[in-house]
Amino acid sequence: MTSVCIFDMDGVLIDSGAHHRKAWAVLLEEMAVEAEPEFWRLTIGRPAEEAVPLLLKRQVARDEARRLALRKRELYAAFAAEGVQSVRGVLSFVDGLARLGVPRAVGTSATRSDVESLLAALGLRHYFDVMVTADDVRLGKPDPEVYLESARRLGAAPELCLVFEDSLVGVEAARRAGMRAIGVTTAHTVDELRGAGAEDTIADFEGLAWDSIARR
Repeated sequence: MTSVCIFDMDGVLIDSGAHHRKAWAVLLEEMAVEAEPEFWRLTIGRPAEEAVPLLLKRQVARDEARRLALRKRELYAAFAAEGVQSVRGVLSFVDGLARLGVPRAVGTSATRSDVESLLAALGLRHYFDVMVTADDVRLGKPDPEVYLESARRLGAAPELCLVFEDSLVGVEAARRAGMRAIGVTTAHTVDELRGAGAEDTIADFEGLAWDSIARR
């Protein structure tokens, strides 16, 4: 029986995909790099430093990757300042978990500063005592480190963890960590998420009952 719940942030707690896509598009435009159709799919769930060489299709020195990742984050912050929204139903769902005493964590490829500011803006920050970010791990998803560290900080065995993820690399990371994964279809299709290892999918959290999924 599942006893703890771990959430990715972008595309799961926060509907931020449009801002991320726009930030990457502007960065590539600044570099005079022609973006391929659906280029942004390569970036979903990955730390920006690891997404850069995938987008540029070449090896990138660490310093250059960091510089470009920082510029992307600056662009994203500017677009996010226009306003972000939570995924439908997530506030009610997380509040319900808190009332039930279900331990909760965030495991994300975003930076800690982004996590703190965005979750606070949406009234979600106080629901999470455990937050594992890109600043806390050596390897990004699909490596399982972010989820294994989340479980460690929660004091829970991996097999007792349920992860909500919108990215294929995130679902893979959760499965490699030995955890259950439910896909959120804000970035990928049902078939894509199930193909990556998600046991089920949801469009959002509206009307979702913890008991219905925890007992599986």
